[in-house]
Amino acid sequence: MPATDPYTVRLAPDVHAYVQPDGGWCLNNAGFVSDGTDTVLIDTTATERRAIALRDALLARGAAPPRTVVNTHHHGDHTYGNSVFLPEATVVGHEACRREVLAAGRQLHLLWPQTDFGDIRVTAPTVTYRDRMTLHVGGTEVRLVHPGIAHTAGDTVVHLPERGVVFTGDLVFNGGTPFLATGSLRGSLRAMEVLRTMDAETVVPGHGPLTDPSVYDATEAYLRFVAELARDGHARGLPPLEVARRADLGEFGLLRESERLVANVHRAYAELEGLPEGSPLDVAAVFGDMAAMNGGRAVACHA
Repeated sequence: MPATDPYTVRLAPDVHAYVQPDGGWCLNNAGFVSDGTDTVLIDTTATERRAIALRDALLARGAAPPRTVVNTHHHGDHTYGNSVFLPEATVVGHEACRREVLAAGRQLHLLWPQTDFGDIRVTAPTVTYRDRMTLHVGGTEVRLVHPGIAHTAGDTVVHLPERGVVFTGDLVFNGGTPFLATGSLRGSLRAMEVLRTMDAETVVPGHGPLTDPSVYDATEAYLRFVAELARDGHARGLPPLEVARRADLGEFGLLRESERLVANVHRAYAELEGLPEGSPLDVAAVFGDMAAMNGGRAVACHA
């Protein structure tokens, strides 16, 4: 099997993760909990073709077509495939996720107009929650937890306490650079503490290979690195792009999508200037600066 092919991993008799290498832009992870009769799907994919492949993989493992699709946040790589699972499934998410899906619309089409996303119908959650919500699949408890504004304003962590598994959504990019442009640096640090309290042995990140709780320390170290860079650059009156270009990434230079550093500095500056967490940034400026960090090339959707 080529290293770029998606694959399914059995984490427990009724729990599977669906991993899309290499975890870069638009290549997210998903998962499902199924007792053979009832299925909860956690996230979808960026394209119709990939969502169909996810559905086929789910059915091949003996899962029933999902009655529930949980979106960990609103970004199109996690939500564009929602409509493939309709009308059988109900889409569930945080109340802010619903608002953001509707506000963002065909967001990935705007960023990557040359990508063939297929027949995508923007589908927002129709069942929402505010703080916590619990679903049940057979005898398995599926806890939905809002960690506060972190990667986005509407993040959901999916915790399976009896299985020792947590699906983090994009609070964690294993092997990839965190992305804070639509969320909060301070909130992302708080979210690491929320994840630690769940005491899960298996961590399914939003992007990248399956991992364990040590990834929280690695993520926190990067976030604190960004915070320090931003405090110094902001005090010196430097623009985010100059701060990012001057930065010595050190150990973080091994992470994919290093161009996201400048987006994260933009977010840190907004918070240093007293803007509320999750306040909208100038998308054109953020992606323009990332392109500049990427040698003048716009970041590419890999789906």
